[in-house]
Amino acid sequence: MALRETLELAEYRSLMEVPEEFEDGFGWQTVIGAFFIGFVMMPGSIYLGLVAGQTMGPAAEWTTIILFTEVARRSFAQLSRQQIYILYYIAGGLTAMYGAVSLSGGAFAGLIWAQFLRAAAPGDLIDQVPNWVAPHPDSAAITGRTFAHSDWIPAITVLLLTQVFSRVAWFSLGYSLFRLLSDGEQLPFPLAPITAQGATALAEASHNEETWRWRMFSIGSMIGIGFGMIYLAVPTLTGAVLIQPVSILPIPWIDFTQGTERFLPGVPTGIGTNMASLMLGFVLPFWMVVGSFLAAVTTTIVNPIAYHTGHLPTWRPGMETTRTAWASQIDIWLSWGVGTAFAVAGLGVYKTVVEWKEKSAAGDESGSRGFGRGVPGRGDFSVWLMLGLFFVATTGYVILCRRLVPAFPMVFLIVYGYIWTPIQSYINARMVGLTGQFVAIPMIREATFILSGYKGVDIWFAPIPLGNYGATVQRFREIELTGNRFTAVLKAELLMFPIMLVTSFLFWGYVWRLQPIPSVYYPYAQKMWDYQAITQWVWFSSTTEGGHQEIFQRAIKPGLMVGGLVMGLGAYAMLNWLRLPVMTIYGWIRGVGMLPHFIILQFAGALIGRYYLRKRFGEENWRRWPPVLYAGFTCGMGLVAMLAIAVVLIKQSITQMPF
Repeated sequence: MALRETLELAEYRSLMEVPEEFEDGFGWQTVIGAFFIGFVMMPGSIYLGLVAGQTMGPAAEWTTIILFTEVARRSFAQLSRQQIYILYYIAGGLTAMYGAVSLSGGAFAGLIWAQFLRAAAPGDLIDQVPNWVAPHPDSAAITGRTFAHSDWIPAITVLLLTQVFSRVAWFSLGYSLFRLLSDGEQLPFPLAPITAQGATALAEASHNEETWRWRMFSIGSMIGIGFGMIYLAVPTLTGAVLIQPVSILPIPWIDFTQGTERFLPGVPTGIGTNMASLMLGFVLPFWMVVGSFLAAVTTTIVNPIAYHTGHLPTWRPGMETTRTAWASQIDIWLSWGVGTAFAVAGLGVYKTVVEWKEKSAAGDESGSRGFGRGVPGRGDFSVWLMLGLFFVATTGYVILCRRLVPAFPMVFLIVYGYIWTPIQSYINARMVGLTGQFVAIPMIREATFILSGYKGVDIWFAPIPLGNYGATVQRFREIELTGNRFTAVLKAELLMFPIMLVTSFLFWGYVWRLQPIPSVYYPYAQKMWDYQAITQWVWFSSTTEGGHQEIFQRAIKPGLMVGGLVMGLGAYAMLNWLRLPVMTIYGWIRGVGMLPHFIILQFAGALIGRYYLRKRFGEENWRRWPPVLYAGFTCGMGLVAMLAIAVVLIKQSITQMPF
């Protein structure tokens, strides 16, 4: 690895040091917290997803932590940062969002969406959807809106098996990639200190220690509360009492696309309105944000040229931001992004091999041991055992999928599970480790389904072993930074799983029985579910007799893929040769897939932080403060969101519904 890049990574990796000692953060507080989140937070999370398309996220995480911290203080007890982080981890896991329809509330959210998706199938395709997806719309289980019916047994059985396989797969492969990229390559994981520093700040408050972390966390929280009142509370509360909510700031952006299309055709223009993007610019590596901004500039230049030369046929005047971005992705940037993603993977493999050879030649055991010994006291697992568990989980996926869809070619299942999933996860893990941003090579699933020649819609619903577990690597880095043993997180996962299944079954069944989903009582679901279903059925119908493959054929351009690969490798080599920050190219690759609306705010935050705040408060302080400040900001916005949701739920519970 080049010396310059090593110094760049070391700068951001040193934002928070790994503790010398590790403790087990799992205890009785964790068990009580898990039940509290499952039975108190999950109903609100379900409601927020249906009404507003948002997850409880920080509201559940930080609210739970603050509540338990204050209870502990008044009981003359103290919570360590290890215990606080495990509570945070469980809250995030139990309120995580499901898929493109913005549902949370555990595994049974998927079944609610599946029954709607089957009912929305065009024509006779309803009968082609198998019962292991959801019962037929004429079934008493659907008309009666209940999970307590025998017709749900096939779907629930598949759901339980896939939940077990997916959890084993992500934990085992995510841990193995952590050992490779964090222990081996020493990648910075720039966003990992946010949560770790936040947990540390609250732990210090629990011990009545007024340190700089607590001051920064408190300042960030007050900023988050103030902004959250304007951004979240006003539209949420007014939406509960008025026909249309009142929004002071448009969510999530102000769209300029239709106003600039005359001189910037095909370019999505606008500016984000969420202050979180601005503050994120304080945290992310500066040159990575610069690279993302250059990517936005590149899009602004290339798209009009492509339109005038006839290479942007999907775009039409009058399209707003999302449609314009979708058109440019189909015609140009999707294929280009596939090539640059392979460049990231190739660079990662090359640098890993070179670094191990250099360390081995220098007599450094860390360079030759590979996946060997971990850090003493950290609760490390055998990487070979983890890889074995991943193999077992993947095999379970393959066998289950083979039983459900026996006519689908077996070779695709093998490539999906044993080859492509590790490769895609590695690519994503490297991008998360370098830039903190998720990346995935798009349309692999759609492309292989269509090119396989398989006919039938059942394959689109099958639990194929195609996953991207790279983002989970950051979780293990957070665990390490908070001084937790990895065995504590394993215990937390074993506790969360049954609680999630039980509470998800109970609360989704209850909400479904109250009112149909979607309906006028759930505005976001009523507005968005039809659009999502229509979009998905366009793809599903491509594997039926006479199905259309035109979108896929337009999107896949081998020439652009090769161009992206060459550009990624060439730009890295050029920057390295000129001894310029190589993080810029990773930021550029990240920025190609993002809307410029958010990049502008991040770039503004990066400039303010680097050229004003760092000089104002000192370089050493500004290196340490941003992660804690950002954690406090998300906590403040979460508290406001939680309060607004509570008021809406109370209002809904006392409002007499018409029958």
